[in-house]
Order: sequence, then structure tokens, then C-alpha cells
Amino acid sequence: MVNQSKPKMALSKIDSEIEQVDQEKYLRQATSYYQALEKPLKYGPEVNSLSDLVAALHREFESNYVNIEMVNHLMLSYKSNPREWRKYAKFDRYTYTRNLVDAGNGKFNLLILCWGEGHGSSVHDHADSHCFMKMLKGDLREKRYEYPNRSARDNGRSHHPDGEIDSRELVEIGETPIAVNDVAYINDNLGLHRVENPSHSDTSVSLHLYCPPFDACSVFQDNLKKTTAKVTFWSKYGVRTKQNEQ
Repeated sequence: MVNQSKPKMALSKIDSEIEQVDQEKYLRQATSYYQALEKPLKYGPEVNSLSDLVAALHREFESNYVNIEMVNHLMLSYKSNPREWRKYAKFDRYTYTRNLVDAGNGKFNLLILCWGEGHGSSVHDHADSHCFMKMLKGDLREKRYEYPNRSARDNGRSHHPDGEIDSRELVEIGETPIAVNDVAYINDNLGLHRVENPSHSDTSVSLHLYCPPFDACSVFQDNLKKTTAKVTFWSKYGVRTKQNEQ
């Protein structure tokens, strides 16, 4: 008869260690090495609707040890269906809008961002969180920049002997178009970015996942002036927010 006690004890110990992991701390540490998937995982679950995506994300974040690759897979697997997300898509004449779809029990935020013709964001960071951005309608263009005064060990690039970026202006490192159902990924270790709708005749809609969620980030000007900006919601769950609820 085979003694099964040791394997069970080992698994129990692993489960116990996972339960003790600080999810927020773990996710922030993962930004130091995570890069992004180019296509869905072969063994990952199917996502057939927006409600499937939300349910799968909640399951993934139930564990303190979040498989960030699986989160990436889920965002890649969802295919845009306007009938599912139209109720969350709220536009403003003057600026892009951030519309909360799901608050993720405080562990992640899933948002739909609506971009009018020519609308764009400022250059900003992501407060040491993961940012996944999936196109639902139209096109967006991402411009990426070096993170000023971030050590080479943090961002994997070498700049100055003391590890600092020797520049008094933002340094652009890439520009990428994002088409429908594409997923872009960024964290502070990979740099800053600015996102804009390049069209002056068509609107764009994108789906964003932030984990851990954050309520403020840093905004940068060309002269490297850095300010803190509070991030707000134009609507929540399809309903326009009041000014004091944003």
C-alpha cells in the first residue's frame, strides 16, 4: 500500500503558503519582470462574452497568488461585441472618459475608456500596477517613453553611469498602433505612455484592466515636470457619476 500522507502534507503546505501571500505586494513585485503575451495560451479557458471575462477575472483574483499570464490570456481571448459593452460606453465632447465596468472586489478595476475624435491622454505612469488595454472599437496609438530618473536595474536599460536617465526631456522609445481586439500591456518598469485616438472622424473604445487598482498616478510634461493626478470615473456600471462620487 502506498503511503499518501507526505504528498498531502506537501500540498497542504503549499496551499498555506499561497494563502499567506500578500496579493497586492505580489502583483507589484511582478511588474519587475512581466512583459506580456503575444497571443492567448493554448491551455487557457475560452472567453465567449464580456460576462465570461468578468467571471473568469474574479476567479483568477480569488487566489492571493494571481497568475498574471492567465489574466493576460483572458484579455486576449475576449472578442469585442458592441452589444455587450455599449451600455458602459459613455462619451464626453471635450475629453476621453473612464467608465467603470467592474470593481473586482477591490483587487482590480475593469474599465471602458471612450475616446472622441482626436482625444488623447497625458503622458503618465501606472502607480506600480499592471495595465492591460484591449481595443473594442476603432484604433488607438500608444507612444511610450523612458521613465525619468528610474534606475537601469529597474527598467532593464542602461543610460548613465550612476543608473539615472541623463535627460531634461522625455525620451520617446516607441510608437505602436492598437487595432480592434489587440491587447497592449505596460507597467512602470517598461516606461510611461501616452494614448491617443489618431482619427479626427471616428471614435474609439478600449477596455482596460488595472491591478492592483489605483486612484492616483503621476503625469509628466515634456520638461519632466511631474505632478500627481487623481483618476476618476465618468460613469460607474453604466450610470453617470455625480461630481462628488467620481
